[in-house]
Amino acid sequence: MIAKVPTPAQAEIKAAFWSIFDNIEQAPGECAVAEATRRAGEFAARYRRLYPRAVACLEDDFASLTVHLRFPREHWKRIRHSNFIERTFGESRRRVKVIGRLPGETTCLSLVWAVLNRASRAWRGVTQTSATIRQLQDLRRQLLEPPRRIRPRAAKTAKTKTRTAAA
Repeated sequence: MIAKVPTPAQAEIKAAFWSIFDNIEQAPGECAVAEATRRAGEFAARYRRLYPRAVACLEDDFASLTVHLRFPREHWKRIRHSNFIERTFGESRRRVKVIGRLPGETTCLSLVWAVLNRASRAWRGVTQTSATIRQLQDLRRQLLEPPRRIRPRAAKTAKTKTRTAAA
């Protein structure tokens, strides 16, 4: 995004960009994302006319930029400023080169799991307390098991009455 702004204005835009994500007081999750969204809206309103390509870049990647706000607050800075994923991708590629090619999906998943498991032990600056573990479990449950929509009872009774009348 900074590359889409003239050099003299880059420091100002960079500071304004980071102010979107810094010092968010809301609870991790949807509240924190909503606050960042509000701040991003202010950023866009202020700079859209001057630097439309930079604002478009922010808006295109905004969902990815706010993922860290769903995690425990203690992890925000470390997650936001690290390259965990890039390093694990590099390590996976390095290991696959030695093998040549993977014989199947199970082998591939085993390799990726081993790399992630080993890499996660070396992550520094990510503290795990009982509260953060609980938040991570809640986040996982929200992502993997979203609540199912409950059908209204009135719609079900209307279908039953129609079937009874037709018979």
